[in-house]
Amino acid sequence: MSPPIRTAVLAATAATLLAAPEASATNYTLWIHGKNGGGTQAGNYADFSNWGPSTTSAGVNKKAVNWNGSQKISVENYRIRDALDCFCTGNNWCYIAVHSAGDLQIGYALSLYGGSTRYKKNATPNSSGVCGNTDGTTQVGWNIKWVDVASGAGGGSELADHGDWAVSDPIVSDLVTSTARAMYNHNTTRSVWFYMFAGAKGTAYSGILSGQDDEAVAYHSTGGVSAKGGFCNPGDWFCDGTLNTGTSATSNGKAKWSYHSVKFRDDGEDYSHSGNGNWEGIVGKVRADVATYAY
Repeated sequence: MSPPIRTAVLAATAATLLAAPEASATNYTLWIHGKNGGGTQAGNYADFSNWGPSTTSAGVNKKAVNWNGSQKISVENYRIRDALDCFCTGNNWCYIAVHSAGDLQIGYALSLYGGSTRYKKNATPNSSGVCGNTDGTTQVGWNIKWVDVASGAGGGSELADHGDWAVSDPIVSDLVTSTARAMYNHNTTRSVWFYMFAGAKGTAYSGILSGQDDEAVAYHSTGGVSAKGGFCNPGDWFCDGTLNTGTSATSNGKAKWSYHSVKFRDDGEDYSHSGNGNWEGIVGKVRADVATYAY
């Protein structure tokens, strides 16, 4: 099972598509932030303050899917489902980009609700981020082309295990590695590919994290590996194994979750976890990919 090859569209091709009879169908790019989220306004799909300037190219018809990033995944996941209903049903399709705990949010939605019946929506949200029905018909799940994941926390973080984050935030308990991995079946993506971008610019205090890390999340999580372990770049010492790119298992035989593929491994240790509210770090790497392939 290999992920489909993605290619950039040519301007002439794009013009042809826009002129096609199916032009009423619209593609959207949904950006789902992680823990805390920089004080964004939940339900406001135009509020990109967590990410950076909203004028920056970040995929076709980009929308910010904001949620209360201090709360538990299960409590706030309805915000993600509202956005998916709004923009990814009927004739419309979505590209998804997520960061950190946003990986848990989209994974949770797809695994637990991706097989449910959804009303087709009109992509015109009210002030709460909820859209109206189109014609009253339904479909199963959502229309999603793929998911780009910037330093995903789908496997949790040892910083939560050891209480290195403020324990008053309910989401921290969800980020405990054993909890995050047991929250839902990570293999159930409804055949949607997750392209993982794993950063490795860690800091001194992040030594508590296993193997290579980006100062907040380690490769076992950011690489979509189905088992915990200290995974590293090729040639690194004192590791359990190498995080291989693509869908291949780690060098010591630990498989990735189904439909998870490492598109970028930070061999140069150049990319940190935070986007710093300016499309930086590993977020910037994903933004560039989305700007190229989400059209």
